[in-house]
Amino acid sequence: MHRRDRRIALSVSAALLAAPLLTACGSDAHPGAAAVVGGERIEVATLQAQVKDARDAQAASPQAAQLLQTSGDLSRRKLNGLIFDQVVDRVAEENGVTATRAELQQTRAAFVRQSGGEDRLAAVLLQEQGVAPDQIDDVVRRNVLMNKIAAKLGITETPEGQKKLTDVFTTASKSLNIDVNPRFGAWDDSQVQLATATSPWLRQISQDQGAAPGIAPAGT
Repeated sequence: MHRRDRRIALSVSAALLAAPLLTACGSDAHPGAAAVVGGERIEVATLQAQVKDARDAQAASPQAAQLLQTSGDLSRRKLNGLIFDQVVDRVAEENGVTATRAELQQTRAAFVRQSGGEDRLAAVLLQEQGVAPDQIDDVVRRNVLMNKIAAKLGITETPEGQKKLTDVFTTASKSLNIDVNPRFGAWDDSQVQLATATSPWLRQISQDQGAAPGIAPAGT
């Protein structure tokens, strides 16, 4: 993938809210579901598995105490990412954008180089975004798709370009009729994120072409 296509620095973290870890089922309308997106269920069990992977990775880190204390509500963070990925997939499909295996491999290799090695990349993503090592490929895929979408739509780093990108994702989000279990909040189509989230998904176009993926702090 061309360097100019790696413009979007993703920040995958979501809301940092105080809430218990998942234990019960989903909403009355969709028992066992954390959310329903485009008619497809995101199961509570799927969400629990992602949270557990991240917590296990944090517990094994030399900075375990700090990570566990500062990572916030991983349940909402992970659910935000799972839903957002489906919105990205819808926008990509509508615009004929795909991520090839070669692009994924090249992008991950670039991220490894930029971060100073595989271990450093894993450590940064775990610390900044609560991403477990086995979830890094999801970050890479999201990054590739979003940059190709931006390139396909001719998105520029201007207020107009940002509005165009947000409008495209908002339209796709609305078309998916996203229904979130109320215990995790409500989905905001206009912001393309859980209403309680603070990370600007679509406002992370970076001027630094060589920035490592997603290590910009939330809210920047």
